[in-house]
Amino acid sequence: MHYRNGREAKNGDKIIQLDFEGQVVACGVLHSATPGNDYCNGFIAPIQHPVATACMVDCLHVDDVQAMLAEKGLDKRPPGK
Repeated sequence: MHYRNGREAKNGDKIIQLDFEGQVVACGVLHSATPGNDYCNGFIAPIQHPVATACMVDCLHVDDVQAMLAEKGLDKRPPGK
């Protein structure tokens, strides 16, 4: 199992999920993923408290994160194998 950037995926990893166009759609902890499959495999357990204090110096706007992903070529889903 591997992430969009090629890094090996493991249950218990803290992850963000992107859609086909690089939009952030979920974040949490990967669980119940089965080795050998990079598509529609596993679940994301949410980890954020519903009300969180925003300290602006620790935050990024989602558009800026998407731009950084695009700079690295990670904004598009890789072709199927």
